[in-house]
Amino acid sequence: MVTRETSWPAGTPCWADLGADVDKSTAFYSGLFGWEVDKLETAVLGYWTATLGGRNAAGLGAQQDMAQPPQWTTYLATDDADATAAKIFEAGGHVVVAPMDVEEQGRIAIAVDTAGAMFGIWQAGAHTGLQVTGESGSVTWSENTTRDFDGTRKFYADVFGYSYADLSDNDSQYATISLGGDTIGGIGGAYGDAPSAWLTYFAVSDTDAAVAKVAELGGWVVMPPTDSPNGRAAVVSDDQGAVFAVIDASTKA
Repeated sequence: MVTRETSWPAGTPCWADLGADVDKSTAFYSGLFGWEVDKLETAVLGYWTATLGGRNAAGLGAQQDMAQPPQWTTYLATDDADATAAKIFEAGGHVVVAPMDVEEQGRIAIAVDTAGAMFGIWQAGAHTGLQVTGESGSVTWSENTTRDFDGTRKFYADVFGYSYADLSDNDSQYATISLGGDTIGGIGGAYGDAPSAWLTYFAVSDTDAAVAKVAELGGWVVMPPTDSPNGRAAVVSDDQGAVFAVIDASTKA
């Protein structure tokens, strides 16, 4: 488990939030992960923070575009949202929500990379992002699955200065992302006809039990539990169709 009270280094996945029906999301994820969502408090722009052990774990907000399915969004830290937005444009991406202040919480923008994966950028203010990672029920890994492995790597290298350790083999494309000597996430080729997207992994103590709980709460399995060098993982969907992953890192193959 890692706890943090200060802002994350620029380029690091620093936050994840879900745009969906907040009441349904609160019931589902509180049941799955034990989150606390105090909806009696005044929300900023209809947005609530889910906490785990009193620390910020994720965001829950109303779905902004009803033409799009409910989905999780990964946010990458920045020291200057406006400068990063300019780099995104220069690298061939699109800024779909221009940088704007969210009261005293920070400065936000939403963008799409060159392969079509949406992500956010966050310049911390009072809200510094994730305060707990790696604990059961918290974000533990962020992964870009792309339909353009080489082009996407170039995009994020140009914008955030990422470097990569390529772990690809004859059957799959995959690389870990490094920043300042630290491994901060992964990037892999999308399977089948899946669109390019960022995938959020949540730590669990038992992957199979978590998948069973997802089904009990009305969600479903996208990819069943599988052992990997990083732990036993599964890709699932909540009861509104938002896709995420769960992983038990203690069960490394």
